Amino acid sequence: MADVLTAEAVRNELGGLADWSGDPAGITRTVELASFPAAVTVVDRVAVVAEELDHHPDIDIRWRTLTFRCVTHSAGGVTLRDVDLARRIDEIVGAAR
Repeated sequence: MADVLTAEAVRNELGGLADWSGDPAGITRTVELASFPAAVTVVDRVAVVAEELDHHPDIDIRWRTLTFRCVTHSAGGVTLRDVDLARRIDEIVGAAR
């Protein structure tokens, strides 16, 4: 099982992730896309990556606004798996803009 990051470690990791916030209980990013179909396309791409990593974010879809929340539920908090997934989400969102 992956180790839960300390509050300091989460802060340090968030320093390298644009627009993410959070604490050891979970990290979150909200993005707005140009349209609802564009938002759904991003969700589809994140779903493929999540399956590859066998690590799945919570995703809230509100028209063209997406909120991603990453936490390793089995570990009880944020782990490096969440940070890796957040980086991949950032790549997907960046390519969609």
